[in-house]
Amino acid sequence: MRILYFHQHFSTPKGATGIRSYEMARRLVAQGHQVTMVCGSYGGGNTGLTGPFLSGKREGKVEGIDVIEFDLAYANSDGFLKRAVSFLKFALRSIGVALTARYDLVFATTTPLTAGIPGIFARWLRNKPFVFEVRDLWPELPKAMGVIRNPVVLWGMSLLEWASYRSAHRLIGLSPGIVEGIVSRGVDPSKVAMIPNGCDLDIFDAPAQPWRPDGVDASHLMAVFAGTHGMANKLDAVLDAAACLKARGRDDIRLVLIGQGKLKPALVSRARAEGLDNVIFHDPVNKERLAGLMASADLGLQVLANVRAFYFGTSPNKFFDYIASGLPVLNNYPGWLAEMIVREDCGFAVAPENPEAFADALEQAASNRAELKAKGERGRQLAAREFDRKLLSGQFVQWLEGVKR
Repeated sequence: MRILYFHQHFSTPKGATGIRSYEMARRLVAQGHQVTMVCGSYGGGNTGLTGPFLSGKREGKVEGIDVIEFDLAYANSDGFLKRAVSFLKFALRSIGVALTARYDLVFATTTPLTAGIPGIFARWLRNKPFVFEVRDLWPELPKAMGVIRNPVVLWGMSLLEWASYRSAHRLIGLSPGIVEGIVSRGVDPSKVAMIPNGCDLDIFDAPAQPWRPDGVDASHLMAVFAGTHGMANKLDAVLDAAACLKARGRDDIRLVLIGQGKLKPALVSRARAEGLDNVIFHDPVNKERLAGLMASADLGLQVLANVRAFYFGTSPNKFFDYIASGLPVLNNYPGWLAEMIVREDCGFAVAPENPEAFADALEQAASNRAELKAKGERGRQLAAREFDRKLLSGQFVQWLEGVKR
């Protein structure tokens, strides 16, 4: 099949963001399909293309994937209006590709929700099979967070969500709550598959040079958060726990925050003002460097705001990176990941908005390194057993091939 694949934030492992689409596209190519990836220029990503943009785009082949990259810059630190304009521009440019390119099936993945627009056009104007992948429930999540309050905007997003779901021949949800949310909009459950984010075992199994940021000694327990510093992550929870540790005199624990985001400057300022020298900030790193950091770390931090929609409606890349590298995970909100951590005994699940409990778990980790290592090993076994990217990408390919059949 010739597959037209839309993902605005596509990246290879050379970037500092998730690589789900890269791995899924590579698996499709390995199975004999032709894949054309249509994307934008994501600030944390690396599409693999290096040539100049001509008429607002550049094209090339990256590891067997045909890539069309539009010159549409985007960063997590951008304001809401700037991001909305970027989303709409990408959707409009993508419609042009969907209406003119030669292909047999169109696949689109969020975020943003506007990624479904070219699929809608392909389905109804060209009668093409359309598969839609939902990574976050929109507008449910931004509404629950209070990011979007305008009733007209929320209504428009809800309409686009409904149209995308009803236009797709098949859908993919990345978590139990996402699948449930799709079905709740009237979609036949037989048309929806859950294929969560996966573990890139090859990357984290490959020899990597262990390293620690400045300010973290070999004797310190190093707990790492690797991801966006935005509203959804509520990383003030980490600083709150750091303040508790300082008050308790625990100078043997370092909390390392790797990444960028709109709220990072405020977090850095707060840590400096409160003398939280046990919190270390570091710029984003690519997957290879991340593997080296994980090899030297002791604990992964899975942190999100205490928003009910997050409990079962997210499938965070960082969690799967942690367990792939054999790190135990400290999770600070309820939901399917917290339940999994408790069931598999591969980390700590603490109550939300409870800095004392957060600090208690960090102290427990620092005081019992042997048990901490055992938790990490159980997480690595879980990664290999249920979330190996090779296994999940095989399911992905079969789901898409089934549409054409």
